[in-house]
Amino acid sequence: MIEMHPDNYQSQLDDKAARQRDIFKKFSPPELEVFDSPAENYRLRAEFRVWHDGDDLYYIMFDKETKQKIKIDYFLPGSKLINEIMPALIVELKKSNLLRFKLFQVDFLSTLSGELLVSLLYHRQLSDEWITEAKALKEKLSERFNIDIIGRARKQKVVLDREFVVEELNVAGKKLKYKQVENSFTQPNGIVNQKMLEWALDVTKDCSGDLLELYCGNGNFSIALAPNFEKVLATEISKSSVQSAQYNIAENGLDNLTILRLSAEEFTIAINGEREFNRLKDAKVDLTTFNCNTIFVDPPRAGLDADTVKMVQEYDNIVYISCSPETLSDNLEALSQTHNIDRFALFDQFPYTHHIESGVYLTKKS
Repeated sequence: MIEMHPDNYQSQLDDKAARQRDIFKKFSPPELEVFDSPAENYRLRAEFRVWHDGDDLYYIMFDKETKQKIKIDYFLPGSKLINEIMPALIVELKKSNLLRFKLFQVDFLSTLSGELLVSLLYHRQLSDEWITEAKALKEKLSERFNIDIIGRARKQKVVLDREFVVEELNVAGKKLKYKQVENSFTQPNGIVNQKMLEWALDVTKDCSGDLLELYCGNGNFSIALAPNFEKVLATEISKSSVQSAQYNIAENGLDNLTILRLSAEEFTIAINGEREFNRLKDAKVDLTTFNCNTIFVDPPRAGLDADTVKMVQEYDNIVYISCSPETLSDNLEALSQTHNIDRFALFDQFPYTHHIESGVYLTKKS
């Protein structure tokens, strides 16, 4: 189990920054901009196994090295909301043999805006009686929390009453709203996410024309960046994320953002005219009407594939957010041949771990 000590937070961040500088020194980047996290209560998502011990019931996690179970009464990384709901939920579950029977996991999704979604996972099917007691549980917890509950079993999902939360982020003095659906990707560290969005806004403030974003998820970045561009074209392969993005576009009153359900590889094929996609026709989107001088990419840990790297190199400005310094370094081997690194950032999304979130802003060489 990783030791987490808020008193030592700064030293672990300094170590990350030193590692980041060492990995990328071969590219001679500008001074590293380091964006810190709160030292505790920073994580908006958490999941715990549930351990049954006679009449007792409590949360556990497993040590990755020793495989030993560890009882969790307080979870330092978890948001204050998560830490407040955890004991309250256990108290109510203990009162109900039906709600606790075969319960093996609880997932929490919280927001900076004060909303909570709790998913209860079972090794049995959920009956009408379970639904009745779960509704009573929700009503009881709603006295203290803005909460919705989901029950899950094999091939079964019961939603009481919503399967999403609505987050509110303050970005450069503006309030942005985001629908976040259970089991869909969202940025886990809300405070650092706000800093990432503000950094991206700042580096693109002098860009002209339109923006293309690949891997846009629920529109986290594209919604924040839309005011900096005439039009924004964003792609995402996950259907649920695209649906959330459409909700978020409407909720934030944007009229210059278009979301397409395409993978990065499919978009590369489409923009090169190698194949027509019915999804483009159905959405009535003509790619030739966009004048995208800037591209934003936030790829999965594997980074950009070779064809996408070549496509990205055609743009004047590149904003690259990465969750893997190693694959980012690999991609920069090619990108730095055609572009200069103008800005270089570290975002501490995951304190007390080896994980590093990076930001690089590149402009095409003369």
